[in-house]
Parts: sequence; structure tokens; C-alpha cells
Amino acid sequence: MNPRDAPNQGAVGSGGVASRRSTSRLVLLRCGLVAGPLFVVTFLLEGAFKGSGYDALRHPVSSLELGSHGWIQVANFLVAGVLTIAFATGVWRSGHRSGGVLIGVWGAGLIGAGLFTTDPVNGFPLNTPDVAAYTTSGALHDGSSLPGFLALAVAQLVLCRGGWKWLTYSLLSATAYVVCFGLTSSAFNQTAGLIAVGGLFQRITVTIGWAYTVALAIRLLRRS
Repeated sequence: MNPRDAPNQGAVGSGGVASRRSTSRLVLLRCGLVAGPLFVVTFLLEGAFKGSGYDALRHPVSSLELGSHGWIQVANFLVAGVLTIAFATGVWRSGHRSGGVLIGVWGAGLIGAGLFTTDPVNGFPLNTPDVAAYTTSGALHDGSSLPGFLALAVAQLVLCRGGWKWLTYSLLSATAYVVCFGLTSSAFNQTAGLIAVGGLFQRITVTIGWAYTVALAIRLLRRS
């Protein structure tokens, strides 16, 4: 072997590693294109066909875990959570370390919501009180979900830099998300006038959050 060839081979090898890392990052970012739409479409279809007294306007997405075919929403949480953590890794590798961590917390919250079944609320399943006694599973469900919701709100602020259009969208998205989340919490805490639309506000909150992750994925992929 000609010694002069060694540096060239090293450069080629280094380039190959860099190329594989870039491809891996793109695959991870594409997970952000799938997680949100898959999650939203699944819970919309479930809510439409759940029956047994389930009202999508009144009851939370998590209540789809209860009753017949509850395993579908459990799987929905778990799959979306895994895809979101993969996406968060891609965000991290794109240089947005804080944002990647925050989106990872959102993903972990989804997994926790799937592993631990929620308690009955707002009269679903049928013949249960509007506010049921906390079980260990229900407490762990809420304890997983709440940090995830909050982390996604903060992520929209942390990742807002990058031109006035993206800044404006991020701030408007974060504001709408927080307002709708507050209304959702009030509804599920039995605030008069909101109880009947708690499920609607939660769905708006979740859809706003997922729309942001999709927009972020598209933005990062275009810049890659």
C-alpha cells in the first residue's frame, strides 16, 4: 500500500460516517412528521366510534383507554411516545439541545400515559361519578402527562428563534396552546360552564401542540 493513500482513505471513511449520521438524523426528524398526525387521526376515529356513553366533546382523549377496545388508545400513546422521542433525538442532533430535551419529555409523558390507565372522569365510563377517587394508576397517568404538556409549551418558546415568521407562529401557537390547556384543566376540574366541552378544548390543545411538532420537523428537514 502506498502510504500516501492512507490519508485519502481516512477522509473517505470519515465522510461515510458523517453521511450515515446525517441520514440517521433525517430519519429521526421524519418521525416528527408521523407521530402527531397518527395520534390525532387515531383518537378522532376512536372517539367517533367508541359508543358506551363516550362524548368526544365532554370526555378526555385518555378516557378512550377505558372500556371496550381501550387497548387501541393505549397503543396510540405508546407508539406516539416512541416516535416523539425519536424525533426529539433528531432535534437534539440538529443542535437544538434544550428543545430536544423538552420534546423528549413530551414523548416520555405520552408513554407514561399509555403505561398507566387514567381514572374515570365526567361520568365516563357510564355509572361512574364526575370526579372519581384517585387510584395509583390514575395518579401516575396524570403525573406523566402534566410534565409532558408543560414541556411542549416551553419547547415552543425555546425553539422560537429563526426569523420573524417562525417567531410569530411559535408565540401564537404557544399562547393558544396554554390558553386551551387552562380551559381543559378547568373543565376537568368541574368548572361550571366548561364541563360539557372539556374534551373539545383538550383536543384543540393536543392538535395545536402536534401541529407545532410537525411544523418544526418540516423546518428542520428543509434546513438539513
